[in-house]
Amino acid sequence: MALASQSAEQETHVTEGATGVQGRSPAQIAWGRLKRDRVGMISLSVVLLYIVVALLAPVITRLLGVDTSYNETLIGDGGMPKDTSFFHSAISSEHLLGIEPVTGRDILAELLYGSRISLLVSFAGTLLTGFIGVTIGIIAGYSGGRLDSLLGRLMDLILSFPQLILLIALSPIVVQLFDKKLHWEGNTARIAFLITVFGIFGWPYLARIIRGQVLSLREREFVEAAISMGASTRRILFREMLPNLWVPILVYSSLLLPSYIGAEAALSFLGVGVSEPTPTWGNMLSNSVTFYRVAPLYLFIPGTALFILVLAFNLLGDSIRDALDPRAGRS
Repeated sequence: MALASQSAEQETHVTEGATGVQGRSPAQIAWGRLKRDRVGMISLSVVLLYIVVALLAPVITRLLGVDTSYNETLIGDGGMPKDTSFFHSAISSEHLLGIEPVTGRDILAELLYGSRISLLVSFAGTLLTGFIGVTIGIIAGYSGGRLDSLLGRLMDLILSFPQLILLIALSPIVVQLFDKKLHWEGNTARIAFLITVFGIFGWPYLARIIRGQVLSLREREFVEAAISMGASTRRILFREMLPNLWVPILVYSSLLLPSYIGAEAALSFLGVGVSEPTPTWGNMLSNSVTFYRVAPLYLFIPGTALFILVLAFNLLGDSIRDALDPRAGRS
């Protein structure tokens, strides 16, 4: 009896064919709109390509005969590659994107393995943000009164923190805590730290969106009917209301992913995120700054990869929003 089968967003489109008349679900309608959006489909293809390449990074590097291990035999005086072709990038048939100054690591291998870190942190951070934000947003919007006011003040408090400064200050403390209590050493603790802080500082934005939606939904007939039938609060929140919140959740999540990818790279660049020798795009950018004059491709390659992925996610998020709510795109 959920509104998911009754609301205007779930209008039924009718298709006539040889087999008669067939209704389409809201997901099918949205997918049909998305397929007609050329920018959206190109962006989706780029995102899927990045994900597949990241998952297959060990296979690809093995086939190419490269890895992320140090190879200082390829490095000459001044920390630059002995092969000075292509602006000291040492691009060759063995190293398709060249090698890293000082360490001699293959840049393509670093790029592939770095994408795994970025996607892992961004997807896990988005899931944690969604879980906390949706749960608190539903509770705040439905309960009202003092609890709503208390949760609202908590959101304001978290949003008032200077997040970047706080992240830099908390990093060694939280990483050490993970190491001692959970025995997560090194970069495992750092990855867990990034995911945790993204979830803790990101949920208030989503919670406010969900709260506003729930304030409207709780006055609808299907909620009043569930209450009159004696449904529990838990059932009303998570069986009746939650299915009708998937549109704002999906749209916000699609826009949250690129911001977390950029944040992970920025924190690694600042030395707060994943540390060497684990390759990340942020570490590659940080290391390349020293050599941008003599080896500009070392800065250009990870920067371009990061730019394309973030742009594709942002464009895909806009396309998903337009597919789910065409009126928002026109307004």
